[in-house]
Amino acid sequence: MPAAEMTMTTDEKEPDKAPVVNGTETLPRQTGKQSDPSTAFLRAARAGHLDKVLELLDSGVDINSCNANGLNALHLAAKDGHVDIVSELLKRGCVVDAATKKGNTALHIAALAGQEEVARILVQSGAVVNVQSLNGFTPLYMAAQENHDGVVKFLLGKGANQALATEDGFTPLAVAMQQGHDKVVAVLLENDTRGKVRLPALHIAAKKDDCKAAALLLQNEHNPDVTSKSGFTPLHIAAHYGNVNIANLLHQKNANINYAAKHNITPLHVASKWGKLPMVQ
Repeated sequence: MPAAEMTMTTDEKEPDKAPVVNGTETLPRQTGKQSDPSTAFLRAARAGHLDKVLELLDSGVDINSCNANGLNALHLAAKDGHVDIVSELLKRGCVVDAATKKGNTALHIAALAGQEEVARILVQSGAVVNVQSLNGFTPLYMAAQENHDGVVKFLLGKGANQALATEDGFTPLAVAMQQGHDKVVAVLLENDTRGKVRLPALHIAAKKDDCKAAALLLQNEHNPDVTSKSGFTPLHIAAHYGNVNIANLLHQKNANINYAAKHNITPLHVASKWGKLPMVQ
């Protein structure tokens, strides 16, 4: 019976590009001769003009006013690291976890921008560390994606859960490995006490033929035959891409070369189907 077609889902294959967030959430350009108070307030917060922010607040502008994308003054000040404005807004009672239309909070935005001091202030003010956006992004994921190891360390210290994944199944560790952010990968691995976040990462290492990363993941007798949601092991992935080096490493770690996934597909079937003769041999 011929081997069935192998279809890889997002938890096995590396995406062409890591998920990007908040890229289009910007202030609209001013079109009139004079902006209304709310727009002026948002612009002042984004530009870091504390005096103007205070002036507008004292005149009665809504501290939680936002633009069409849901970005408010706290989001904008957090993005550019305006600590004084962030602190003043929080002191005056702005909503710390107010979300944009994409579901991003100020902590998401600070993490994405690498604003560690802002992140500290937000968490001290009660920001939810494990909040997820509409697509499942957490502040930790965003910091890991952008290689902000300082923010990653801080969030982990505040209870960030690195097992939380995006809707595509990517964890902070997986995206850090996909992007080649070695420092962040090291920090996440050091803090992975339960071993639950390694599944997608080991599959990505197999796809990239990254023996160094795989060796880290496989230390302490970590199971080389861990499976993805669709039942494929890292050796299936290595076979699919013809990555002999990682396949040899997995074999040395006693990976099962006859492991049957869906439709009884083994790594050998995969290598044969995709014409990876060195792998078959």
